[in-house]
Amino acid sequence: MNILLVRVSSLGDVVHNMPMVADILRHFPDAKIDWVVEEAYVNLVKLNSGVRDVIPFALRRWRKSLLSAPTRGEMHAFYRRLRAQPYDYVFDTQGLLKTGVVMQMARLAPGGKRVGLANGTEGSGYEGASRIFHTMSVPVGLRSHGVLRGRLVAAAALGYEVNTPADFMLREPEFTPLPAWLPDVPYAAFFHATARAAKQWAPANWIETARVLHARGMPALLAWGSDAERQAAQQLAEQMPNARVLPKLSMMEAVLFARRAALAIGVDTGLTHIAAAYNRPTIELYCDSPRWKTEGDWSTNIINLGDQGVPPSVTQVKAAIAALLGAPGDARATLTDTA
Repeated sequence: MNILLVRVSSLGDVVHNMPMVADILRHFPDAKIDWVVEEAYVNLVKLNSGVRDVIPFALRRWRKSLLSAPTRGEMHAFYRRLRAQPYDYVFDTQGLLKTGVVMQMARLAPGGKRVGLANGTEGSGYEGASRIFHTMSVPVGLRSHGVLRGRLVAAAALGYEVNTPADFMLREPEFTPLPAWLPDVPYAAFFHATARAAKQWAPANWIETARVLHARGMPALLAWGSDAERQAAQQLAEQMPNARVLPKLSMMEAVLFARRAALAIGVDTGLTHIAAAYNRPTIELYCDSPRWKTEGDWSTNIINLGDQGVPPSVTQVKAAIAALLGAPGDARATLTDTA
């Protein structure tokens, strides 16, 4: 079978769509799976060992210059790539008009199907009009986890059950040599920043958590993505012992940073979910988003704390650190452990 997945954004949602690939290949080992994704996430999807080809989608950039000749040329090239391979199944697990249009543009093999969501989940941006592009629409529960939704869509179309833990099939990014900023000792990755202020954890909590880790001899490294996030990281690091603000990272450097962390602590944001997808010891902090949507529920290496409107306490995080790393002095987490 030739199969096309359409999940174009955002970072966390792209990551949470990946277990579809492992599910399909578990039941159909000879399936060839391609993926349409926003150009910013192409290299991330290429890390999935089960994906044959990644087709870049640049709508965010194209919208700024729709009438220019270079943009129109890129759009035509994108259309040609979608039409080059006939697909037995095209899955749209985002449920938007724009992803439905991409689904429609893809070329079907004789008897092929276009399969998508029959409904959205609670609080999602689902657009019901996307169903007009479907051959088959799959209903999901109103509180279906972000990982489970795509898995259920594929299972319903291909005739199997979802009965295994999520497998993200993510390789580590290759760097030769390794970046100079990467420590050669176990470190904690702090993913403190997120676009919506209400989802952030209080600065005093981060500072106290860094002190707890310092007592274990573990440095805290802070990542950032914008000037405002860099300033916030610097203000935090100035009040933390043994803390360092990283330079601006590329997407693949950020993935490597999450993958190599001996401990990742982060709010509900894409890089936290990447660390969890690699099954790193991860503490996910939910402050103003529903935990049921994205919590890491596939590994005992992941502890989820807080919920919408109920931020976790430092005491809870201390207990989670002890549960994941053991008592102070117990070197349970290492740079290379992938369990």
